[in-house]
Amino acid sequence: MAVSTKHRNSARPPLDSEALERLALHYVERYATTRARLRGYLERKLRERGWAGESEPPHEAIVARFAERGYVNDRLFAESRAEALARRGYGARRVDSALRIAGIEDADAEIARVQAGERAWDAALTYARRKKIGPFAPEPSEEKRQQKQLAAMLRAGHPFEFAKLLVSASPGECPSDPN
Repeated sequence: MAVSTKHRNSARPPLDSEALERLALHYVERYATTRARLRGYLERKLRERGWAGESEPPHEAIVARFAERGYVNDRLFAESRAEALARRGYGARRVDSALRIAGIEDADAEIARVQAGERAWDAALTYARRKKIGPFAPEPSEEKRQQKQLAAMLRAGHPFEFAKLLVSASPGECPSDPN
């Protein structure tokens, strides 16, 4: 059996408007995405394959049309991502960072940020439980271990006050919400 050494994409023709729209549709069918990510995907495909049209590529128009039709909804994506991160125990700062990385504009992310702030204590408890920190630890931690746990909670986006309170708690003694 002969094996072809030809790269699969080397024979792919440059994109035209219809092919670009098909790629965009296929992408939003497969992935929950944002306008920024869809735009980045289309720009990458244009760089890889080139453009066969006479005018400029309509990738911005495709992104706008898909957002208008609801194929891409940045606000819904932001709320969903924030909820998923909170369930895993990540704090509001981490949620905000994830939304910025996803390219979500402030107006679309505002509700998700507010909700993350409202669930901050529950998210901190979830993270502490998952990582066996403070009240969820099997035994009291030494100071060096507590410093590492505090750093981990801060990297996870939790406020210093919450992290310090949970890290310094004795196993089995869960502190109450400081708010």
